[in-house]
Amino acid sequence: MKKFASLLFVSILGGVISIGAYKFFSESPEKVEQASVLEQPTYIPTNFVNNPTPTTNAAAAGIDFTEAAEKTVHAVVHVKNKITKVAPRSIWDLYHGTGREQTQIGTGSGVIITPDGHIVTNNHVIKSSNEIQVTLNNNKNYIARVIGTDPSMDIALLKIDADEELPYISFGDSDNAKIGEWVLAVGNPFNLTSTVTAGIISAKGRDLNEGDNLRQSFIQTDAAVNPGNSGGALVNTNGELIGINTAITSQTGSYIGYSFAVPSNITQKIVNDLLEYGDVQKGLLGIYPLQRNSKYALENDLNEVNGVYVREVAEESGAAIAGIKSGDIINKLDGVKISKFSDLSGYLSSKRPGDIIDVTVLRDDSYKTIPVKLTKEKVAVSVNLMNMRLENLKPKDVEKLEISYGLKVTDNKNKQLYQELGITPGYILIEVNGKKVKSAEALQNFIDTKGEEQIRILAFINTKGQYERFIFR
Repeated sequence: MKKFASLLFVSILGGVISIGAYKFFSESPEKVEQASVLEQPTYIPTNFVNNPTPTTNAAAAGIDFTEAAEKTVHAVVHVKNKITKVAPRSIWDLYHGTGREQTQIGTGSGVIITPDGHIVTNNHVIKSSNEIQVTLNNNKNYIARVIGTDPSMDIALLKIDADEELPYISFGDSDNAKIGEWVLAVGNPFNLTSTVTAGIISAKGRDLNEGDNLRQSFIQTDAAVNPGNSGGALVNTNGELIGINTAITSQTGSYIGYSFAVPSNITQKIVNDLLEYGDVQKGLLGIYPLQRNSKYALENDLNEVNGVYVREVAEESGAAIAGIKSGDIINKLDGVKISKFSDLSGYLSSKRPGDIIDVTVLRDDSYKTIPVKLTKEKVAVSVNLMNMRLENLKPKDVEKLEISYGLKVTDNKNKQLYQELGITPGYILIEVNGKKVKSAEALQNFIDTKGEEQIRILAFINTKGQYERFIFR
């Protein structure tokens, strides 16, 4: 009897729960609405209802972006990068060391900066390219040639030959751009040509690799930038170019609120250098900064210093000659406030060797302004290629081999090249893909611009003075 009563109670309780659950899920308007939302497709139609009450967007109500968009949209181009590689496509190819040509197409954006067809884009947009095609906003196509690149700042300069003057964007002064200022990003995300998005400048002097002393000093914005926007224009409300859109920070590969642009003052200086000198002239101050997170900085309460703490001064540098000392804190360059190393490196990126800048330092609780003449950055004397270390030839090598160009192999950790091909220290690399290798700097530029994967032929003079040529497939 007790067992029967227990079973009856459980049955009644289960029925009550079932009826309650049914009424809850079928009659609750909130749950029905949530389910409806979850069933919507990826692209959800939206509408806008004008609300007369003040909102957080009220500040933008008086700003007209149409003029800036009209000035710039026709001067931003679509850049298509064609890369052809030879790679194995079957086990047979892999076994025999053969391969077949494979073509990859990459896309990005570019900005016309002169009416005769000079175009600025990112180096990563055109890197390793076999052919670069540029499409204007009027759908005209041109084949572009590379004038020069600066891989360290991810800037490349292209040229197309058109039959008419082209619309272009004038450089603005990125130093005068202010945090909170409205900007437009113009480009071709996901191959959607002539796309304009708006946002504000979120930060300046942003270093994405904090602590590695690279010359990074980006403008950060919240204007929507996605894959394909690289190389496009960041402009102010006057339609002036204040940056080249370069990168996003994302865990998904698409925009989540952070985008970064190379400032226009740095870009313009790189362009002028490439046109005038054929390479980028980098002015060197000659100081080694203290890393904020270093043990010394933490132990001496220097990790929160407002400025750049000079850990050491390079001998015979402009800073050393002018009297900059270890322990100085650099606060300003030419009156421009310096809060961190990326501010300093970004400002120097717009200067050349020989330029004189006023460096304001804090020393012994007082400020001093010291004029410093920037020196030329030292030229690379060695380079790494395929896990080999190569150095510029010394005078005795030139005299012995009776050759005026080439790089000497000083170390080889590539087992295939060392054990199977016999390329040992003492070999002289004289050609890459049939072209003479004249310096470590030139080879490094080739690697940065084209990539090691584009190397097909290496030619050496071996330790016996004989010519050897190796073909890679």
